[in-house]
Parts: sequence; C-alpha cells; structure tokens
Amino acid sequence: ALLPVKEFDEHHFVFMATAEGTVKKTPLSEFSRPRTAGIIAVNLDDGDYLVGADITDGKHDVMLFSDGGKAVRFEESDVRPMGRNAHGVRGMKLAKGQKVISMLVAGSETQSVLTATENGYGKRTPITEYTRHARGTQGMIAIQTSERNGKVVAAALVVETDEIMLITTGGVLIRTRVKEIREMSRSTQGVTLINLDEGEKLVSVESVLEADEDE
Repeated sequence: ALLPVKEFDEHHFVFMATAEGTVKKTPLSEFSRPRTAGIIAVNLDDGDYLVGADITDGKHDVMLFSDGGKAVRFEESDVRPMGRNAHGVRGMKLAKGQKVISMLVAGSETQSVLTATENGYGKRTPITEYTRHARGTQGMIAIQTSERNGKVVAAALVVETDEIMLITTGGVLIRTRVKEIREMSRSTQGVTLINLDEGEKLVSVESVLEADEDE
C-alpha cells in the first residue's frame, strides 16, 4: 500500500488488515522516523499477508470483504491503538479456506459498494445496506458466490460519477463508468462487468483518478 502523508500528527492512524482477518490500528506518529531498511508496520503469522492499509482519524467505519462473498462493517473505535510491533486483533471470522481480499474505510453514507468476482460479474450496492456489526464476526452477504461467479476478487467504494478500470489475468484493461453498472441488493449475484476469454479471470478493479485541471 502507498499512503501519502503531509504530517505525522497524533490524531491520525494507519489502519491495516490481513488476508487471515486480522486488523490493526497504529498511531501515524509512530511512522515518523523511518530507517533506510524500513520499519515494522505489523507482525504477520506465517502465510498471512497485508491486503489493505489506509489513514484514518479514529471516527470512521471499516469494512472487510472475503473472497467467499461476505462482508463485515464495524466502527474503527472497536480497535484500540497499538504499537508497530503488535500483531493486531480479529477483524473478521473466516470460513475454512477463505481469505480477506479488501479493506475499505467508509467515508459517506451516499457511497455505493462495488463488488466484483473472478468470472467477470459484479454490482453496486448502497453502503446503507451494510449494517454495523461487532468486529470479529462472519458478517453478511456482500455478493452471492456461485459456480457462475467464482470467488470475489475486489470491492471498492464508488459514487455514480466515478470511473473504474477492470484488469484481467490476460493483461486486458477495460475502463467503464460506475453509473453503467446496475445497483442491486446485497444477496444477488450481479451482472456481467466484463466478457472474459476462456481461462481468463478478473483480478482487480481500480478507481480511475482524474488529474486536477489546475494542477
């Protein structure tokens, strides 16, 4: 993850999530003295890896999404601040064989959650359909996984005016407007986002950030 920082103040945190469902919140000020060889941000178990990191102010909701189509939303304040060397706490309870694939920090109740699966299907769902639960639970259905859909590979917070880039294992990139993707409830399978060639999978969805005209 790449996090632009203007000031390492005492009022912001680096919030992190791992594939095994662990989350951690560390004061931003603890990253103010880097070393040339780097500094530890989180201690990981063998086989675990970081899936997301963001800068927060202690007042947001955090959302975790699993490749099995589940999501959990909880208040950031449910996670106490801890040092860089700490391991973290349980953010999401996962079914056997499943992994967390995305961490989102909710910014506004007007946003939608865009979910996408490896076989090229996806949808938009109002963020208000994702109710808050305690951290460490299995959460709720975000999108139905099935033989048709395959595993969930991406989740993103979007608004209607956004554009996204769909990226496949074959190196194909397709840019599309968010408003062209249907808004549907959580417990649905979604619609076709991209037509894939045989043996190809969707691997990522990224928001397209337009350069500011003045800059």
